[in-house]
Amino acid sequence: MSTGTGADSAPGHTSTPTTAAPAGKNSMFSSLRIRNYRLFATGQVVSNTGTWMQRIAQDWLVLSLTGSASAVGITIALQFLPMLMFGLYGGVLADRLPKRPLLLATQSAMGLTGIALAVLTLAGHVQVWHVYLAAFLLGLVTVLDNPARQTFVPEMVGKDQVANAISLNSANFQSARLVGPAIAGVLITAVGSGWAFLLNGLSFAAPIAGLLMMRTRELHPVEPQPRSKGQLREGLRYVAGRPELIWPIALVGFIGTFGFNFPIWLSAFVSDVFHGDAGTYGLFNTLIAAGSLAGALLAARRGHSRLRLLVAAAVMFGGLLTVTAFAPGFWLFAALLVPIGIFGLTVNVTANSSVQMATDPEMRGRVMALFMMVFTGGTPLGAPLLGWITDTYGARVGMAAGGLISLTAALAIAVVLSRIGNLRLRVGRRGVTFVPATPRGELATAA
Repeated sequence: MSTGTGADSAPGHTSTPTTAAPAGKNSMFSSLRIRNYRLFATGQVVSNTGTWMQRIAQDWLVLSLTGSASAVGITIALQFLPMLMFGLYGGVLADRLPKRPLLLATQSAMGLTGIALAVLTLAGHVQVWHVYLAAFLLGLVTVLDNPARQTFVPEMVGKDQVANAISLNSANFQSARLVGPAIAGVLITAVGSGWAFLLNGLSFAAPIAGLLMMRTRELHPVEPQPRSKGQLREGLRYVAGRPELIWPIALVGFIGTFGFNFPIWLSAFVSDVFHGDAGTYGLFNTLIAAGSLAGALLAARRGHSRLRLLVAAAVMFGGLLTVTAFAPGFWLFAALLVPIGIFGLTVNVTANSSVQMATDPEMRGRVMALFMMVFTGGTPLGAPLLGWITDTYGARVGMAAGGLISLTAALAIAVVLSRIGNLRLRVGRRGVTFVPATPRGELATAA
């Protein structure tokens, strides 16, 4: 990706940081040499494990209370609805406010949400509407937490380590995804969902402690933007005028809305196709996480982002999702979840790092809010629709529908990018790729 002017994340008016990753070629874990980022990553892996425990417990609790994949879809939709409604305003606030204090507030609120749901469940009073409400409140907090957390990464590591740190964030999240579902499956089977909710609430103590222990003099702060009229429109105009931003955002919007509805499909496959239990559901999520972790580590090793990689990964993701939907046996279905995780995570990480590196620091909060809004905010539209398709026509048709929509969007955007970037198809030993015909503009370089 052409970095453009937005690649520079220069320090603000405060003193120059005294600690940075040593110069030289990036390694897979190079950003972990930075103390503040190590603290951040350590706290996040603990809370992410709790988050995955709660996600599995929440989905399974709703399915147990209602027996409906549509109800699981509604829960997911409510959790992401606030991002669709208010996501851009969260980005405006993230650009206006210092990131570290804002994250202290949001992480505390997310922990309290988990503890409240735990109390209701352990007391035996939980009802479906309680889960719906908790999901919606968590989504409200996420409106601020997501852009603040995304844009805090460059402030911790500096411009040279942004792509590596973003990839390691995803690896962190997926590592927790390996552990969290397994723990949740054991807890749900042994003592019920309430303990998973409680452990998630308590897990937020780790990132809060990490934020408090950071050395502020070693950050790369971006000057908060003063409040003024039209900041939201300014952010939208900024993205609209940059094809290197708008097309990756559009692609992840389609993938996020229609391709990342695994709670609906996997719970339906477990209950209706393979007749499993919570342990089977946890296994499926763990396999996707294993693939996602591999994808994140490969992205960290590459250290760069290209549009060709983004589009190719999206095509493979949509195609695999469609094929997996009709896998005839349990173990073949389970095995195909691993490459789905690899390519799905590659889409997310490549688009995320490309957009961040191509964005000016003072606009990063608004741009990343838009990125997260289309990636997760489309879920309130896609989840109920695909939940209804899954309930009406079965798990296989529901999953295939999501895969076909994702594949079609990826192919269509590939054609658009090839025309804008003056690219042509080349068929060779390495497969079918886009290569520059005659370099023209940023997209030709980015490809």
